[in-house]
Amino acid sequence: MPKITPVPYVKLQKIFELEGFVFDRQSGDHLIYVKRGISRAIVIPIYKEVPVFIIKNNMRTAGITRERYFELLARV
Repeated sequence: MPKITPVPYVKLQKIFELEGFVFDRQSGDHLIYVKRGISRAIVIPIYKEVPVFIIKNNMRTAGITRERYFELLARV
């Protein structure tokens, strides 16, 4: 399994949109995504490169496995 590396926020947006998340609102430089059935929102900062710890926290909140993350990343 490859290592998770920082990605641009635009790629991360597309990954979560493919997983069924919908843009809800923007708060400053943070994009808020929600999905029915997921109790917490996903927060994606508008960074040139989103750090790995934020990607992993969002994956945990969304219930996305590493395998699924890499499947979606390959489609973006």
